[in-house]
Amino acid sequence: MPRRERRTQLMESALEVFVAQGYHAAAMDDIAERAGVSKPVLYQHFPGKLDLYLALLDESCDTIIDNCRVALESTHDNKQRVAATMEVFFEYVAGATGAFRLVFESDLTNEPAVRGHVDRVTTECAAMIAHVIHDDTGLPPDASRLLAVALVGMAQVSARFWLTEPGGISQADAAALVAGLAWRGIRGYPKSDEPKSDD
Repeated sequence: MPRRERRTQLMESALEVFVAQGYHAAAMDDIAERAGVSKPVLYQHFPGKLDLYLALLDESCDTIIDNCRVALESTHDNKQRVAATMEVFFEYVAGATGAFRLVFESDLTNEPAVRGHVDRVTTECAAMIAHVIHDDTGLPPDASRLLAVALVGMAQVSARFWLTEPGGISQADAAALVAGLAWRGIRGYPKSDEPKSDD
């Protein structure tokens, strides 16, 4: 098997094991067995368990950051931007692989390298959203960033709650509910080219 394909196969197997067992309980033996390879083959691609975990984290973080970028660039209508961005987080946590658990529910967040990867989702998504808020409202960069972090936090927490809380709300309806709440808040900051309202 070509090296790139083998690496992909190993990462897919590792994701299944890490999601099912968590970092601490997972063993390289388990991952090698799941992938149908020997441990030496696994170590040819990844020097250790942490390296493999960080590679998976990178891939998972890139996915949600890239999807957030696509959502923000998909329209110039800010109401639709809010809805599209919320949908990104709900789609991500609902993914069949459970990859979101590596990012939002890692049992290794005390490890600085892992913490840095996990924080990157909030930091980079918020930076993109803050740029839109700043450009549209004229709010100072610090204020725009705080509002953006609040929106990302709302998306992450509500999506994870929706997934784990048994109930009859569909994914689309849940994302729309949270997007509606976020939009009612953020639209209170008028565009910089609009007259200020007293109410």
